[in-house]
This record gives sequence, C-alpha cells and structure tokens, in this order.
Amino acid sequence: MYRIIGILCFFLLVQNEETITWSQHDKLQWGNFEGDPDYSSDVVAITASGITYGFSSKTYSNSDKIEYTTKVMAQFYPEKSWYLKERVNDTVLGHEQLHFDISELFARKFRKRIQETKFTKNIQQEIGQIYDQINEELRDMQNAYDAGSDYSRDYEGQVKWQKLIARELKKYDNYKRSPSDND
Repeated sequence: MYRIIGILCFFLLVQNEETITWSQHDKLQWGNFEGDPDYSSDVVAITASGITYGFSSKTYSNSDKIEYTTKVMAQFYPEKSWYLKERVNDTVLGHEQLHFDISELFARKFRKRIQETKFTKNIQQEIGQIYDQINEELRDMQNAYDAGSDYSRDYEGQVKWQKLIARELKKYDNYKRSPSDND
C-alpha cells in the first residue's frame, strides 16, 4: 500500500503573471522589460528573475521508499523588470542578461542538489530547505556581481564576470533541465 502526496510549489509566481523561462538560445531584449521605471532610483535597469520549482512525491506506508519528480526553472518577470530608455545601452542589456544567467546557474545547482539528496518522507521540508539555501547563495552572487562589475560600468569587471558565469554554466551542463522535464 502506498500514499501519494502531490505537492506543487511554484515560488515567486503570481497567478497569471507573465514569465520568460531561461534559454541558452533566447537572450533578453529591452522589449522584455515591461515594468514601470523608477526614475528616482540610482540604477538604470532592474532584472527581476529567480528560481521556481515544483515536485510531486509518492511515499509507501510500510517502507522508507519515496519516489518523486521535480521541475526547476530560472524565470524572468517582465512586469517587474524595467529600464530607463534614455540611459541604457547594449552593455547594460548584457549586464541584465547576466543576472538572468546567474539565476539559471543556481537553478542548475538546485537540480544537482536535488539529485544528490536522499529524501525522506519529509521531502517537502527538505526540498524547501535546499531551495532556501540556493536562494541565499543566488542573492549573494547577484550582489557580488553588481559590486564586481560596478553595475556594468567597470568593463574589465563585467568581462571577468561574463567569463566566470560561462564557465560555471558549462560546469553544470548536466543539470540544464530537471530529469523529469519534457523539454
């Protein structure tokens, strides 16, 4: 006899909110930034991106056996992303794209940690803890990136970060998509 627990946890998503899922082939364009600009801000563009996940699990009442599937995605939120048209250029767009790429890097790290974890019947809590850790690391890297590139104004810093993230994405190539993802 077994018990099925279906849990779908998509974080950072508001129902009917438009999102763009990260793709190595499709890069952000200024037209994707649909939010209202904040003219009082010190920054010229904001990329709202993050990681969403869902999972379902099946546990068996007479054993410790657990089966599960997951779906993890890096998402961009057009309605929360904005730019000051008169103050941006292609360099700034590249900087914003790299923020989205960093979200994908941590989606891959999340997938890897999920695959390497032996879950118990507390899978919901355990995946949630991994998600919280990943998000903390993601925030730290996003902040380090902005500081290390001076928000794209430091050309050498920007190039350094582009190379670093390209290497890291390659390093986690085996975790591009969740094993249960169809696409």
